[in-house]
Amino acid sequence: MWRNIASNFLTVLIVVLVALGGLAAWAKKQYEGPGPLAQGVCLRVDPGASFARVSEDLKAKGAISSAYIFRAGADYADLTRQLKFGAYLIRPGSSMADIATQITAGGPSTCGTELNYVIGVNGQQMILREMDPASGAYIEAAKFDPKAGPAPDGFAEAAQAPDVRLRVTLAEGATSWQVVEALKSADFLKGDVAQVPPEGALAPDSYDLKRGADRSALLAEMQKRQAAILSAAWESRDAGLPYKTPEEALVMASIVEKETGVPEERRRVASVFVNRLEQGMRLQTDPTVIYGLTKGKGVLGRGLRQSELARRTPYNTYAITGLPPTPIANPGRAAIDAALHPETTRYLYFVADGTGGHVFAKSLDEHNANVAKWRQIERSQGAAPSGD
Repeated sequence: MWRNIASNFLTVLIVVLVALGGLAAWAKKQYEGPGPLAQGVCLRVDPGASFARVSEDLKAKGAISSAYIFRAGADYADLTRQLKFGAYLIRPGSSMADIATQITAGGPSTCGTELNYVIGVNGQQMILREMDPASGAYIEAAKFDPKAGPAPDGFAEAAQAPDVRLRVTLAEGATSWQVVEALKSADFLKGDVAQVPPEGALAPDSYDLKRGADRSALLAEMQKRQAAILSAAWESRDAGLPYKTPEEALVMASIVEKETGVPEERRRVASVFVNRLEQGMRLQTDPTVIYGLTKGKGVLGRGLRQSELARRTPYNTYAITGLPPTPIANPGRAAIDAALHPETTRYLYFVADGTGGHVFAKSLDEHNANVAKWRQIERSQGAAPSGD
């Protein structure tokens, strides 16, 4: 009889173990397999929130099929004590394993509110945006210029949320002085700036930050990125260019940046100035003259005077031969690439065409005819005459 009992017990035990093994395999598949979410959702993890609370929130949002399996799987992976507060975009089909990794890895919030401080050539904007989880796109909610006046109602409260994503975006063509002055108005940053970085040394890019980040550290990161961009572009440069150093190429890139905002024109504009350098012609570009007058401290806000075009300064390329001594702005990656990979053309001149772009010419006679057309466009628009 005891033999039958032992045999039956062993059989039951085996069945139980097989069942448990099957259950574990099923749970593992549930944890690691595609999740049930059909449309993205935003998950907010408050400071001090428990993993159990977050698990129930995910279940309520339809992001996971079982809060228990989610907690058990995360606990097995030793993640339940590593929860980081923030706002997370949970994408459709995310597995429990992916979600657990996402909410314990930390880093900038990927949904919710974003405060993007955009530093441009003509000013700066604090832009508050909200993530639409369904589309994964940010939608602008409010913006203002911190140097021009107070923030709109409710802006400060939204911007102070603990999970807000903070970002500084530097646009192409801003000067180093403009960048430093703009950063002084960013109240989510701290620290003084001992000196303005060299012109052209800052990389136009988007920088994710934490509240209280140091201004000097941010400027150092901007310089690090620009140095890496310039170094890589210099190594792959076209042969035979009239630049002796990467720094000279950066000067040219800054001129290209200020001369055109049309992406497909950059390499053609660069070719004009390369051709002029190779033929010993003066560059004769207005942006360098303007920089010599403003030293990069703001926008001139008017056309150049004949007396200014005739005045000999290190940046007056109507009066000097060759490149000016420094860049005249912080050029972006595309302008640097254009300076080091210009089109092969015979163009020596260009002038605005009235559509935001330029018309190019190989001879002075052709250029003068193009200039006459542009002057006519200016007169018809009631604008003050200007040009290169």
